Amino acid sequence: MSPQRPFAISDCGGLLVRLAGTNAMLRCSGALWLAAERTLVVADLHFEKGSSFAARGQMLPPYDTRETLDRLEREIDALAPARLVFLGDSFHDAGGEGRLPADDARRIAALALGRELIWAVGNHDEDGPRALPGAVVDELVIAGLILRHEPQAGLQPGEVAGHLHPAARGTSGRGTVRRRCFVTDGARLILPAFGAFTGGLNIMDAAFAGLFAAAPLAAALGARRVHAVGWRSLRPD
Repeated sequence: MSPQRPFAISDCGGLLVRLAGTNAMLRCSGALWLAAERTLVVADLHFEKGSSFAARGQMLPPYDTRETLDRLEREIDALAPARLVFLGDSFHDAGGEGRLPADDARRIAALALGRELIWAVGNHDEDGPRALPGAVVDELVIAGLILRHEPQAGLQPGEVAGHLHPAARGTSGRGTVRRRCFVTDGARLILPAFGAFTGGLNIMDAAFAGLFAAAPLAAALGARRVHAVGWRSLRPD
């Protein structure tokens, strides 16, 4: 990465950024890859959101956990991480683990084979999993970065968080596009939601105000690459 540029496109279409002094790759899937630490980080999986809605009478296709796992396993196959971090709200609610189909539970358990699996808790899953393997933490520090579910108020250099489900809306000659995105100012990073049924909050929303020292960069997810979008090119919903 050139020292004159804060980011660069990687061979796989991810966006390489310098984050609080650490090299980080923002993947097209919405995952964060810390290559030097062989650590893959994903946020807001919301496993079993479909079954949670179905229990309340709102019928959604019951395949969200399976689809999310498919995408996650593709990332693991591509990168072979030594450590996998779930950055909170891994389950949509406290009963989500109990509603897991047996095959999906086995697939999640298999993610811990041959690697460290860490569950950072979130507001939807405050106690973490009970039967699945892995360590449950409130937050952790890796390569000088502080990984937690919910962004703390004010400026927090080195923080990597989820929770807000960031999305970017921009316009081009072909119309308006709205995509899930990473958002960073080089000091802190907020990951997009990785779960199949998760939505996105426009990063121009007031919930993001005060989190960045300067106008942040949106790293919008595309099918084959992550697109760096400057603040002036963004639009509110």
